Amino acid sequence: MNPSIIREILKVTEKPGILSMAGGLPSADTFPVEELKAACERVLTNNPREALQYAASEGFAPLREWAAARVKEQLGIEASPDQVLITSGSQQGLDLVGKILCDAGAPVAVETPTYLGALQAFTPYEPMFVSLKSDADGPDPEAVRALPQLAPGTRFMYLLPNYQNPTGRVMPQARRDALIAAAQSAGIPFVEDNPYGDLWFDEDPGLSLVSRWAEGGIYLGSFSKILTPGFRLGFLIAPKPLYPKLLQAKQAADLHTPGFNQRVVYEVVKDGFLDRHIPSIRALYKANRDAMAEALQQHLPEGCEWRSPKGGMFFWIRLPEGLDAMAMLPTAVDAGIAYVPGSAFFAHDPDPRALRLSFVTLTPDRIREGVAILGRVLNDALNGSHAPTP
Repeated sequence: MNPSIIREILKVTEKPGILSMAGGLPSADTFPVEELKAACERVLTNNPREALQYAASEGFAPLREWAAARVKEQLGIEASPDQVLITSGSQQGLDLVGKILCDAGAPVAVETPTYLGALQAFTPYEPMFVSLKSDADGPDPEAVRALPQLAPGTRFMYLLPNYQNPTGRVMPQARRDALIAAAQSAGIPFVEDNPYGDLWFDEDPGLSLVSRWAEGGIYLGSFSKILTPGFRLGFLIAPKPLYPKLLQAKQAADLHTPGFNQRVVYEVVKDGFLDRHIPSIRALYKANRDAMAEALQQHLPEGCEWRSPKGGMFFWIRLPEGLDAMAMLPTAVDAGIAYVPGSAFFAHDPDPRALRLSFVTLTPDRIREGVAILGRVLNDALNGSHAPTP
């Protein structure tokens, strides 16, 4: 086990004067404080004993029913509430999956690059990571078809189809069809992680992977990006034969997700609040995305490669040849800007030229200021100077 580079960088960004584009933190301006405050009051008034007592490991039944109904309506997933397990953030869902499905030396297939937190969650169970060849639309279906020959006994694929962390890419529907067809042909189940799916800017990304092969997929959802990460609330949806084992792993881990938090969140979401709230998050993030895209175009040196994401929270930048994002980070922090080096997101063959920028925690003006600093640092590095331009 190794420390998360992102969490370590976040400690650095607490220093005064650092403009951080490192952490994937949702904007605190999106937290529905008044609605949560009112929900806390209702829960403590109407059901204080139940809310403050130990609770069922599966989760609060009305919240499980709500989750099953929402994924059916939004994503086409046919699941009953008894397939829903409430977790302590979707990160715990990853840990439970690793605990049940990973064995030492058994192959697990991941995208190139992939979410660092998933690599951290699975690594203690000692799998052998297999990196799937990937492009701007996601993993290559032919790489999936080849898994039975290249990595016999692959336990599952870990996939992020919507505004992937770290690249921001979204998987087109045609690629989803081809990928799941390849997975079915190869007999490779999958885990679909979807923390960013609601954060689209112009077009809904469409039906989920699990909607195409429900028996072969586990779905992970989260309330962190659309309500608040502080409640640590997520959920997973699993095929019925697998659900009892995941539940046993949950019981051993923490008995249950805090019942008070579950009841408060249910009070907030039960009457359609998210349908009113999420569009305001999208509007804020889209404005920030546009500000960062404009600033990158203006300030980054020639040779940098990037695409403007259609949703989510991140830009993925590839620097010109000869630059190393990890080696440059101390200079960037000294200049007043923090980012995440991209090498941490690769299971194999890390790309030293890649870095990730988050565009949701700073205002558009601060984003422009931070990208301008980054541009000066990069230009100085290309010109052979070690000190940022004043």
